[in-house]
Amino acid sequence: MQQVAELAGVSTALVSLVMRDAPNVSDYRRQLVLAAADELGYRPNVLARNLASRRTQTIGVVLNDLHNPFFAEILDGLQAAADESDYRLLIGNGSHSQLGEERSVETFLQFRADGLVIAGSMLSDDLLERTSRTAPIVVVGRTSSSKVFDTANTDDQVGARLVIDHLVALGHQRIAHIDGGRGAGVIERRAGYRTAMRAHGLGEHIHVVRGDFTEAGGRKAAQTLMQHDRRPTAIFAGNDLSAVGALDIVENLGFDVPGDVSIVGYDNTALAAMHHVSLTTINQPTEELGRAAIGLLLERLDGDRTKATHHVAEPELIRRSTSDSPPAS
Repeated sequence: MQQVAELAGVSTALVSLVMRDAPNVSDYRRQLVLAAADELGYRPNVLARNLASRRTQTIGVVLNDLHNPFFAEILDGLQAAADESDYRLLIGNGSHSQLGEERSVETFLQFRADGLVIAGSMLSDDLLERTSRTAPIVVVGRTSSSKVFDTANTDDQVGARLVIDHLVALGHQRIAHIDGGRGAGVIERRAGYRTAMRAHGLGEHIHVVRGDFTEAGGRKAAQTLMQHDRRPTAIFAGNDLSAVGALDIVENLGFDVPGDVSIVGYDNTALAAMHHVSLTTINQPTEELGRAAIGLLLERLDGDRTKATHHVAEPELIRRSTSDSPPAS
């Protein structure tokens, strides 16, 4: 700061005011200081500057799986809301594992992030509640009844019911489900599938195959389903990635989609909307969820609220080319 002051011909106090974006500085003197700082390559130490307010103006974001486009689209909503509130996002990859999430969370806490957003978390509610004593947490894409941390998610049981209602209306009965293993939302989507099948009198046709929310998991599960004695006429995959994997295997085995087998995904990612995929799926309003998460976090940080809030968005079925009536025989 002393060097900037000398080069600009002003006091160090004025440099401090400019770097803190104080309003009581003339435009002329502000430009002198900024030009000198730019020439010297000076950047203020943001962490040190914010020590007095005990805020770093940063939010740590842990994404369960960077290979899943759903989380990238959640990030768009988070980034837009953070920019509007003058917060910076720090991104961590959970690497589709609990250990990866724990490491990212610990890193952000060590860097004194003001709060955390964890998308698709595999961490237990107990661990999340203990961690929230250090910094407020919002979990995105997973249901919880916690009275300690906040959540923003879609009603996955309703989403699963929309899928089954759609397929039954087309005439399907043998509808199988590829779940997501230990992924977020798995329990609710599986429960919604089972409940809807029974509600339509199709309990005897319930068939759940384990997946893991990846293309590889979708391929493996679809291979199992298509080799079954009574192969399904429709497959409800737990997310778009596994649905695309299932689509690949079904077509490679010589079956037509949707002529022989209908396939429905979940998330409505950009991948599902691609012309050569054109996947029927359930839309999760990712921008709404991302913005809601930042809003909930800022309420906590500003002291406006202490009780847990659970934001629930409504899902919507998006019909495309991969679902139609079952074959006549």
